[in-house]
Parts: sequence; structure tokens; C-alpha cells
Amino acid sequence: MALLPTPVTVRVPATSANLGPGFDALGLALSLYDEVEARVTGGGVTGGVTVEVVGEGAGDLPGDETHLVVQAMRRVFDELGERPAGLALRCRNRIPQARGMGSSSAAIVAGVTLARALVDDGAERLDEGGLLRVAAELEGHPDNVAPCLLGGMTIAWTEDAGAAAVRVEPAAAVRPFVFVPEERGLTHVARAALPATVPHADAALNAGRAALLVHAITVDPSHLFAATEDRLHQGYRAASMPGSADLVAALRSEGVSAVISGAGPSVLALATGGWAPSPLPGWRVLPLDVDLVGALVGVDLVWGTLEHADRDPVAAG
Repeated sequence: MALLPTPVTVRVPATSANLGPGFDALGLALSLYDEVEARVTGGGVTGGVTVEVVGEGAGDLPGDETHLVVQAMRRVFDELGERPAGLALRCRNRIPQARGMGSSSAAIVAGVTLARALVDDGAERLDEGGLLRVAAELEGHPDNVAPCLLGGMTIAWTEDAGAAAVRVEPAAAVRPFVFVPEERGLTHVARAALPATVPHADAALNAGRAALLVHAITVDPSHLFAATEDRLHQGYRAASMPGSADLVAALRSEGVSAVISGAGPSVLALATGGWAPSPLPGWRVLPLDVDLVGALVGVDLVWGTLEHADRDPVAAG
């Protein structure tokens, strides 16, 4: 086995998980990207790892082996029986940190795809399903890492062998808008707000809405409003993010298919028919598209230009 001597670059999309009723199962890839370049080095007195971060998280994220991308890379290197002496990473981050847009999943997916790409026969030794399994183990659940890897909309689940996912193609009419607040949120805090049990009627409603949501996003977006109703998690988390809960309620009162994005506090609106929001004080509004590619890996690409490169997507099935 050999490690590539040239840098490898990956582009990974933001994601929005749950999409209302699809708690821990449904996710959507969004056209906002982090980009990471990695190259193998000879190590050195600093422990062999350097990480440069520009953009979102610069000055806050670690610049050493504790960076999440590095941890994910080492997990795959260990799986493949390889450990380079040193690594040099450059991260251009555009995904807001701790806002419910999959920044940690993007870091994990960037790391696992980079490590596999840096090993000469990595793709033969760790297939796409294995890549998803490792990423989900690191994240703890597959709902964000699956769309980050595959693009589009994904349905993810966990079985005895680990995480699995299928990708479905969203209808072209679906246009995501993300409302990003200044305050941050933490996934473990949002999960701590959830009860151990929920009423059977609420679980049944969510099962039906989640099934309808797959049809609404892929075939008939006219059902999006009904399909994004949730009683499983958003109400229980409202007290920890009142501004986000109020915005969801206000948008839905106008007939907009709005939900909390992932664990919040960002809000996702799935729009159709040319709807666009007005400027909203205290919120950054991001008009996005559904990313249809997922993680995009290239060798010998110029850092900062990968979003314009033509490369095959990573896939898992």
C-alpha cells in the first residue's frame, strides 16, 4: 500500500437533517460548501499535524490533531492499516458552525473521504457503504453524513452491520432557504430536551408525515406543507430556541413549509412557486439550492476552485 505524494481536495455540502417529521432519518444536501485540502508530510516536532482554517470557525477551531477532520482521517487510516507520519490540512469553511447545518458531519465526511483518497488502493479496500458506516459511527447517527456523502435527499437507518442510506432525487421545484441566527446551538443540548417516550398518536402522525415528505420532495411539492408537520421533537426543543420556534410558527402561519434545521437553531424553509423571504433582522437568510452531488473529491486540484471542477461524486448504497 502507498500514500499519494500529491495533495487531495474534497468539497462537502452543508446539510439539513430531520426536515420536520423525519427525525434521525431524513436529510437534504444544500449548496453551501466546506473545502479541505490534505497532504501527507514527514511529520515533525509539532506532532506531525497542522491545520489552517479560514472562514467559518477560524480562530475557534483547533489547528492540531484534535481537529475533527484529522480525527476522521485517522479513523479511516486505522481501518486501512496505514498511518502517515504527518498531515497538513487547509480548510476553507463556509458552513456556519453549530447552527444545525451539518458542520460537524461535513468535517467528518471530509476527513473520511480524504483519508481514503490519500491511500493508493483506498477505494478498493473501503467501499462507499463502508465510508458511510465509518462516518456515521463518528457522528453518532447517519441523518447528516448520508446527504453530505450522497447529495440530494437521503433516507438513512442503522442496522446490525452499521449505517445504511438510499438517495432520492428531489424535484427541481423545491428551493431551500435557511435562516441562520447569531446564536449557536449544541446537538447534545437539543437531544437532552427530548423525552424518553412520546404519545402513540404523535409517533403515528410523524410516521405518516415522513412517508408523505419523501413523495412531496421527489414527486409532488404541493404536499410539502402537510408533509413537514412534526410532533416528535421540535415542540420539546422550543424552549431552548424560542426565536427559532417563533420563526417556524410565523412562517407556517403564512403557509410556508418551515422546520427547525437539524438540531437548530437555524430554520429551513422549503419553498416552491417563486416564494422568497423578506430580510429579517437578526437572521442571515441564505437562498440555496439542493446539492445533487455530495462529497466531491479530486487530486491535483487548485484549492479554492473545486466547486467548479467536474468530478464524480462519492456514493453509498
